[in-house]
Amino acid sequence: MRRYIHVICDYAPGDLAWAEVNSAMMAQVPDDVGLYCTSVGSFDTIATGFVVGQLSLTRAELRPENMIVFANCAPRRDKKEARSNNAGEGLLMALLNNGVQVLAVNSGYSMSFIREHIAELWTVDCQEEGSQFRSRDFFPTALARMLKDDAGFKLTQLRALEVIREYPEEVIAYIDSFGNLKTTIRASNSFIAGLKPGERIKVRIGTVARTATVATGSFNVMEGDLAFAPGSSGHDNRFWEFFQRGGSASAEFGHPHVGSNIVIEHW
Repeated sequence: MRRYIHVICDYAPGDLAWAEVNSAMMAQVPDDVGLYCTSVGSFDTIATGFVVGQLSLTRAELRPENMIVFANCAPRRDKKEARSNNAGEGLLMALLNNGVQVLAVNSGYSMSFIREHIAELWTVDCQEEGSQFRSRDFFPTALARMLKDDAGFKLTQLRALEVIREYPEEVIAYIDSFGNLKTTIRASNSFIAGLKPGERIKVRIGTVARTATVATGSFNVMEGDLAFAPGSSGHDNRFWEFFQRGGSASAEFGHPHVGSNIVIEHW
């Protein structure tokens, strides 16, 4: 049966790095494997983790069988001192409770959105230094070994909740092409539970303050209104998002960065 890999990297779409990484992967993985590439912002481990969680935790009927998620965002910020021989964060392999496998650089929040869904977590046999372009030179080989169930690939089993940090609450997690601001505020949040459709709220993101309307979906507000509503991400406990019908919530808030704090108050 054909296998499918979601590849998530912090390269711009169409960048030379993508071309080289894709070529290296296609040279290593078996012919029955399809690749699909998704870009996040440079060094953005929050968006990386958000995408990893959304893709890997999708219910069975909405994802291919034998799906693997490979995430590579390696800002090399785990150590502040100078690095020897281009060393960087290592790879971890996770088997989720739903059977999906995730291979990801252990950086920042790259695995934070799946930490409570991990059945097994392993360090793996992959070179961590010797190239400034590990994504091309080392990681495709690691991915190929994982696909082949190489007996020597998995090294040490870890406890996910001890190794992987929690994602930050009440921040921007991802900004889509429509300018919608997807947040880490879930439907189960106690403040969210007290909001009522049609209620006006005060919102501050960074230095920009705006008012928004609490909505139940993308199209039950007037054209041009800034709204706060359950988004399409987060599965059974959805993340809420800001959107502007017919416009861009990102532009309305001055194009904030992923990770920006969000403060919401009743009007």
